[in-house]
Amino acid sequence: MTDIGTKFRALHRKGDPFLLVNAWDRGSARMMQALGAAAIATTSAGHAFSMGRVDGGTLTRDEALAHAQDIVSAVTVPVSGDFENGFGDAPETVAQTIRLAYEAGLAGCSIEDTALPDFTAYGFDLAVERIRAAASAARALPGDFVLVARADGVMLGQYDTDEAILRIQAFEAAGADCVYVPVPPDAKSLRRIIDSVSVPVNVLASGSYANTLRAEVAQMGAARISVGGALARVAYGAAISTAKDMLGGDFSGLARGAAEEEIENLLTK
Repeated sequence: MTDIGTKFRALHRKGDPFLLVNAWDRGSARMMQALGAAAIATTSAGHAFSMGRVDGGTLTRDEALAHAQDIVSAVTVPVSGDFENGFGDAPETVAQTIRLAYEAGLAGCSIEDTALPDFTAYGFDLAVERIRAAASAARALPGDFVLVARADGVMLGQYDTDEAILRIQAFEAAGADCVYVPVPPDAKSLRRIIDSVSVPVNVLASGSYANTLRAEVAQMGAARISVGGALARVAYGAAISTAKDMLGGDFSGLARGAAEEEIENLLTK
């Protein structure tokens, strides 16, 4: 019988990117699967919002693991964990997070090169050593597990595209199965990133890249597209906008909600 990690790995095909939909609770995960998502991911931002917190180091590892187990139990497709910096600076802490993620039923997870909650980039050598430890832990697991190494410094203004490329090349050499540089400055930079490694590359459909079509990143050679916290923000944005109108006396926005029958059909499909 093919394990869930192997199924997840098989979805990663360069030039034929699948959509990894980031869900923030059991209901959103169930609905995304019913709509045809081949795989689901957690979102640290969406999870934090649902807990009344901001994103970036406000969730504990135990909370993230329990949340991931909740998502895994709601769907039958592979689930990947958005596990921020692995919930600690030390390589062994990251390795233990990988082992616990597998035990939670996840098919993979992503690890960032950012110290939280300060949002500062780890030094190059430590960033690579953290991924090497994570990869070693992943390869020692009894089943397959897709390790994604993130270079977040471009998005956070900590370093440039050249540094990001050096990092993801080193992450690949350290054993990462997939790499990820969120929101590079332009399409030329994204193409350079994809061309710089032989492992699959994830593209984040957020910010300016929300206007990018799947066909465009497929042509560049991307293997995966995720949405991070963007879909959760769409949901919260609709609620915020409608609530503002309601508090001003206008309830017409409520008519734009999905029909209860449609929601129920997706939840029970």
